[in-house]
Amino acid sequence: MDYYYFDLDEGLQKREKQKARELRNSQWWKRKRSQGVCHYCKSVHTPSELTMDHIVPIARGGKSVKNNVVPCCKSCNSKKKQMLPLEWGEYMEKLLLKEELQG
Repeated sequence: MDYYYFDLDEGLQKREKQKARELRNSQWWKRKRSQGVCHYCKSVHTPSELTMDHIVPIARGGKSVKNNVVPCCKSCNSKKKQMLPLEWGEYMEKLLLKEELQG
């Protein structure tokens, strides 16, 4: 899959990553993560098993703000990589179709 990256200033990326670290320490994030549900696959996990995922990745122009971060299991986060929501949706649809054809 082809990804289109923004030519982001290295300093801007560092600032967004720092904002993400601060957001991870907030009560808002702790409450969000304590629900224990992966945003993508809806599987239930302990809060410590969930990571913070940027819906629109920093490398693709996303910001570290509340409406752009979600709790995500490590498996989904690893698979999603730098995909945008539309790309991730297409990827998941292909996986489901492949499973239906095999099953």
